[in-house]
Amino acid sequence: MNKNVGRSDQTIRYIISIVLILIAVFGNTYFESAHFLWLLIPAVILGFTAAFSWCGLYRVFGINTCKPNKEE
Repeated sequence: MNKNVGRSDQTIRYIISIVLILIAVFGNTYFESAHFLWLLIPAVILGFTAAFSWCGLYRVFGINTCKPNKEE
């Protein structure tokens, strides 16, 4: 698996993942609704794609946010 998620993209994914987890946990507590738990699904997906620096949708669309390696 070639990495296709760059450092800044990875950081943004981590931040959004953490925010979604917090909204799911605290939204569920304050509003007593299980609808907030559905936010955990995209949070987990974003967390895994950030952790492994690989995104399946990026591969399908040919997107790569990694900086090119300098092998000179």
